[in-house]
Amino acid sequence: MALSDLTTVARNEAGIETVLGILKQRLGDRFQTGKSLREQHGHTTTYIPTQAPDGVAFPQSVEEVQDIVCACADHRVPVIPFGVGTSLEGHVNAPGGGISIDTSGLNRILAVNAEDLDCIVEPGVTREALNQHLRDTGLFFPIDPGANATLGGMAATRASGTNAVRYGTMRENVLGLTAVMADGSVVTTGGRAKKSSAGYDLTRLIVGSEGTLGVITSLTLKLYGIPQAVSGGVCPFPSVEDACKAVITTIQMGIPVARIEVVNALQMRAMKAYSKLDYPESPCLFVEFHGSDAGVAEQAGSFGEIAAEYGGGPFLWTSVAEERAKLWKARHDAYWSSLTLRPGAKGLSTDVCVPISRLAECIAETEADIAASGLIAPIVGHVGDGNFHVLVLMDVNDPGEIAQAEAFVSRLNMRAIAMEGTCTGEHGIGQGKMPYLEREHGHGVDIMRSIKRALDPDDIMNPGKIFAMLA
Repeated sequence: MALSDLTTVARNEAGIETVLGILKQRLGDRFQTGKSLREQHGHTTTYIPTQAPDGVAFPQSVEEVQDIVCACADHRVPVIPFGVGTSLEGHVNAPGGGISIDTSGLNRILAVNAEDLDCIVEPGVTREALNQHLRDTGLFFPIDPGANATLGGMAATRASGTNAVRYGTMRENVLGLTAVMADGSVVTTGGRAKKSSAGYDLTRLIVGSEGTLGVITSLTLKLYGIPQAVSGGVCPFPSVEDACKAVITTIQMGIPVARIEVVNALQMRAMKAYSKLDYPESPCLFVEFHGSDAGVAEQAGSFGEIAAEYGGGPFLWTSVAEERAKLWKARHDAYWSSLTLRPGAKGLSTDVCVPISRLAECIAETEADIAASGLIAPIVGHVGDGNFHVLVLMDVNDPGEIAQAEAFVSRLNMRAIAMEGTCTGEHGIGQGKMPYLEREHGHGVDIMRSIKRALDPDDIMNPGKIFAMLA
C-alpha cells in the first residue's frame, strides 16, 4: 500500500447534513462551513492531500464538546479533534467528511501546583504559552517537539522532541486526563498522584490514540524545576557513524545529557545557509546539559573528551542563553532550512526509531539508500533515544517522484522494524504510517481494533487513522 492510497471512509451524507444544521443552531458563529477554513482544518504539514471536514466547531467548554459529540454520535457523523495542525501524518484529515472540533477556545491553565510539580490545563493551551505562564514560578514543561503544538495534540500523538532523552515523552509526563468519549460521556483517568496501581492504565490508552477513542478536554502534566545552569554547543564529526558512537558512549558513561541531536552533512549545509551558523559543513551533534554551574561545565568537559575519542571536535560550548537560543532555533528550523535545498519542492517528513546500538547502522544504510535513489533528503535525529527524521524533497506534481519517495519511506520503515525498532518514534501513525503498523505489531493490531470497537462501535472518532476497521 502506497502512502498516497488514503483510507476511504464512506460518507454519511444525510447524517452530515442534519448535524450541520444542529451545530449551526447551537453554536452560531462558532460553527463555520467556509471552504478555506475547512481546508485549513484538513491541512497537513506533509505532502498528503488535504481531506477537508464539512464543518468546524469552536467549543469553549467541556459541555459544548459533549453536545457536539452527542449530535455526531446520534447521526453517525465523524469527529476529528484539531489542535493547531502541526502533525505530520495526516492526523487531522477527514476522509469521510464530518466535524472538526477546534480546541483553540479550550485554552485555560486551570491550576498550577508548584509544590507538587504539576499543573492542569485545557487541550488548546500550547507548550510555549504554558512555559510563559510558568516562567515566574521557577518551573517548566520540557516536552519540545519543535512546533508550538497544543498540549492536547501532543498528548494525542504521544509527542516527544529534543528533551526526551532526559525528561521522557508525553507518555511519561501526562499524569491524568479527561476526555469526551464516542458516546458523549466524560471519562477521567489518573489523577495528581505520581503513581497508581488502580486498575487499567486508561491514561496511557488515550495518550497516543490520535483522537480515535475520544476528545481530550483536560490534562494533568508533570512539571520540572528550571535548572540553575544550562550549557550547550555544537560538535562536528568525521561521519554520522562516529557521532552516533560518541552518543552511545556518553549515555553509557551516565552523563546526564538533556539534549543530544545529530544532523548529517546535508542538513548542516542547509542550516548554515538558512540560520547563518558558522560551523563546519559536516555531521554535527547539538548537545545541551542541565544542572549546577559546576555540573554543566564538568559534563561538557567529559563530553568533549568522549567526542575527541571518535575524531570529533572541537566541541564549542557556551552557557550564554542568547547563543544557545540561536543554536536551538536553528535546530528547530531544520524543516524550513531543508526546503531551501530545493526551492519549490515540498517535503515528505518521516521518522523511525531503533535501539541506539543500531542507530549508526540504520542511518548509514539510509544515507546509502538516499544516494542510490538520487533523492535530496537531509537527516536530523534525537540520537539520545535512537529516533531520527528524514525530509524527502520532491515535486508533488510528478507522480514518478512521489512513487520514488514513497518507496524510499517504505524501505526506511521496514529497515527500522527489522532492526527491532519502530516505524515511528514520535510522528504517530495517522494515515501515512498505516501500512507498517501490522508489520510491526502483527496480531496486536487486532487487539487495538477490538478496543476501538468496544469504545467507538460506530467508528465516528477520527476514522481512517492508525488502522482500517475491518468488516
